[in-house]
Amino acid sequence: MAFTLGALYEAFLLFINAVAILNEQRFLSKIGWGTNEANNPGFGQEKGVKHQIINLISSVRTLLRVPLIALNAVTLAYLLVLG
Repeated sequence: MAFTLGALYEAFLLFINAVAILNEQRFLSKIGWGTNEANNPGFGQEKGVKHQIINLISSVRTLLRVPLIALNAVTLAYLLVLG
């Protein structure tokens, strides 16, 4: 398999799909990555890497749900037609 833009697009789409389907109650809260476990720093303090990743996962699950449906449909149609 050659390293092409199509393969990179598919890998990115699979990764975003994997992040989007993570269940907070079943998986994320058990490992301490739920939204309520994120300690909110005070004014002027830096947010940690864990807090930023938790916010990124939450944002992907919220904002990319509808666009992912469209991207998956287009990708599936493309792969079915052109193989």
